[in-house]
Amino acid sequence: MKIKADYVNAPQWKELTVKSRLPEQLKCLDELAHNMWWAWNYEARDLWRSLDEDLYEEVGHNPVMLLERLSYDRKEEIVKNKTIIKRVKEVYSLFRNYMDVKPNSERPSVAYFSMEYGINQVLKIYSGGLGMLAGDYLKEASDSNVDMCAVGFLYRYGYFKQSLSMDGQQIANYDAQNFNSLPIERQLDKDGKPLVVAVPYMNYHVHAYVWRVNVGRISLYLLDTDNEMNSEFDKPITHSLYGGDWENRLKQEILLGIGGILTLKALGITKEIYHCNEGHAALCNLQRLCDYVQSGLTFNQAMELVRASSLYTVHTPVPAGHDYFDEALFGKYMSGYPQMLGISWDEFIGMGRTNPEDHGEKFCMSTFACNTCQEVNGVSKLHGWVSQKMFASIWKGYYPEENHVGYVTNGVHFPTWTATEWRKLYAQYFDETFMSDQSNESIWHAIYNVPDDVVWETRMTLKKKLTDYIRAKFRETWLKNQRDPSRVVSLLEKINPNALMIGFCRRFATYKRAHLLFTDLDRLSKIVNNPEHPVQFLFSGKAHPADGAGQGLIKKIFEISQRPEFLGKIIFLEDYDMQLARRLVSGVDIWMNTPTRPLEASGTSGEKAEMNGVVNLSVLDGWWLEGYREGAGWALTEKRTYKNQGYQDQLDAATIYSLLENEIVPLYYKKNKKGYSEGWIKVIKNSIAQIAPNYTMKRQLDDYYSKFYTKEAARFKKISADNNRLAKEIAQWKETVAERWDSINVVSKEHNIPATGAETGVSYKIKYVIDEQGLDNAVGLELVTIKTDKNREDSIFNVRPFNMTNNEGNLYTFEAEFEPDEAGSYKSCVRMYPKNENLPHRLDFCYVKWID
Repeated sequence: MKIKADYVNAPQWKELTVKSRLPEQLKCLDELAHNMWWAWNYEARDLWRSLDEDLYEEVGHNPVMLLERLSYDRKEEIVKNKTIIKRVKEVYSLFRNYMDVKPNSERPSVAYFSMEYGINQVLKIYSGGLGMLAGDYLKEASDSNVDMCAVGFLYRYGYFKQSLSMDGQQIANYDAQNFNSLPIERQLDKDGKPLVVAVPYMNYHVHAYVWRVNVGRISLYLLDTDNEMNSEFDKPITHSLYGGDWENRLKQEILLGIGGILTLKALGITKEIYHCNEGHAALCNLQRLCDYVQSGLTFNQAMELVRASSLYTVHTPVPAGHDYFDEALFGKYMSGYPQMLGISWDEFIGMGRTNPEDHGEKFCMSTFACNTCQEVNGVSKLHGWVSQKMFASIWKGYYPEENHVGYVTNGVHFPTWTATEWRKLYAQYFDETFMSDQSNESIWHAIYNVPDDVVWETRMTLKKKLTDYIRAKFRETWLKNQRDPSRVVSLLEKINPNALMIGFCRRFATYKRAHLLFTDLDRLSKIVNNPEHPVQFLFSGKAHPADGAGQGLIKKIFEISQRPEFLGKIIFLEDYDMQLARRLVSGVDIWMNTPTRPLEASGTSGEKAEMNGVVNLSVLDGWWLEGYREGAGWALTEKRTYKNQGYQDQLDAATIYSLLENEIVPLYYKKNKKGYSEGWIKVIKNSIAQIAPNYTMKRQLDDYYSKFYTKEAARFKKISADNNRLAKEIAQWKETVAERWDSINVVSKEHNIPATGAETGVSYKIKYVIDEQGLDNAVGLELVTIKTDKNREDSIFNVRPFNMTNNEGNLYTFEAEFEPDEAGSYKSCVRMYPKNENLPHRLDFCYVKWID
């Protein structure tokens, strides 16, 4: 027998977690580290820093890793340090006092679904504004002590980490997250084993582990498919945010919606309201429909209950931004659901089409959400109107301004985004009820009592912090990426906290128009190179890896920033994340935003700046259309001068240059003997007093309750009572009306309107007799008058209801009287619709018949 030179089998490595043992006096820190409460309470962050400042920076402000890597000797030193131990006890006491408050049972309970959550940069499960909004929402839900839980994904790689090549090309790096070093915990089942949720896909199941993030008092459940129970095709479902092809996107949305509801069922959690944050989560309503049908209800009965308890928030202002799936792909994974629901395939897929019978139309998640949610809302007043128009084709027979799509303007979580320096200042000068009454503008008016020099000192402290942060964080990166070290040293030296600093930091999509500032480089050069009045621009943001145009913008800005006349005057800061964002929204002087009208659904970064005395310069779009106050910032009009976007860009750029040259820069540098501009401080105070209180997350959460949650919960309670009695009655009524709708007819019509047309000041009468086919006063009539504007678009001019004045058997008489008060050319027609006092709104049962 020949002896082999080597004979080794492959090792079967198993993951082994070794936890760092904490002394008894510090054991409470493990609980504190595993609750994201520390992310928005500076007392906790200061505590972590005091344990080991260098290590805290090294681990990226991650307290779980900090505790893991504290040396034995350092732990012993901490235990002997009476000052630190006292601080540990004080912070833990604050935490426990916060956590021990029972949820407010007077407000409806909510299950919240979102594809991403921006809670802290340590947990990379966010990419941009949608995630920031969702993370802030959970924090405020915790602070407001409402009964809420949330569902999302634990991404193995999250969104990409950005770096730039030497020529400014964006490089996307995907770094795997080590789940065991994150402030998360495995969710266990009743037997103490890791909870696994089996989610149906075609004829097999995908298995997801469930992790829990403690966001203060709120539990966020994250699904994770990267495990040995799944195939190589399904492990990547939760690898990266918005990654992969359309098939992977569909898999993600099945997991979020259907898997999310199955997770809550496994945990024994039921809520009164199910809130879909964007259309990605719409399939949660599909699973809920299946559950109701399996409990013995018909599809139509189940739909009444699901709709009554569902809310869909849309964040996208254009149809192209929504998710559409080919019928073949959709059928590959969803073909079994019609049978479970007791409906046909065409009826099922039709719920995701604006024209259900159009077999060539793709299935849209947003349309499905609109059809399965009682309420729909945009995220600013303007976006609410844009969404009314965008979704109008779903509810044919009604004009956009008539549909039920509402809005709640986005806000930001005050404790997260307000710098510690400002929080302490507000605590000193504002009423003690401030934190529980953040939307009360009268409290914020106390900023006018703060001495100007205190405001200026606060602003300068934060500007210096920002410049120090940039020098410390980007020095090494820039030395790696730049060919000439002397240029980097020169760049670092030119970062000037005394200059007027303007920030433009956001996702690099082309509609954000990051290029606008560079329309006239000679004019820009004069602005930034004035030795008496220096101006610096800080740019930051990521472009989606598939967005070549967005990446091209980054490259262009980087190239311009390297030109001699702009070196150190225009700076691009790579890898925009929450940590950098907090520095920027508190450290610059002006926050600039220049979107193409009306494509900014809301925007929240400017709201964060408001909390920190940073003034906005923006197009009147999104939230700024509502937020702008004269003397509290600067605005470019929301009105378009040119249809040609190129011309409009040139005009807007010229407006920005003019504002900078003639108003902003002179005002900033009109300094008194104390070294600051009293006029600038006045703008800051106006901004804080008049704008900031309207854009807190507390105001947003309160709006969701007052506009949607409370009324939906009340209606759901009503129709689900007594074994869903009213829900069944409504479903039966709708079925009867639908069966007889086409046979309802006009028996007679009378009116005294001359053939030559009506006249102002004259009263006219219209009378209809309708055969309702035994429906018993189930229809209403109204005279709809529309006008056509200069763009040839029709809009509602007037809607006059008819009164039902008589009925004999199936014959119902309707009469209307009107007196025109405005001359002009109009079109009118009579609209017939089904009416029932138990419907939440007309669009809930969108049957319309136009009659002569």
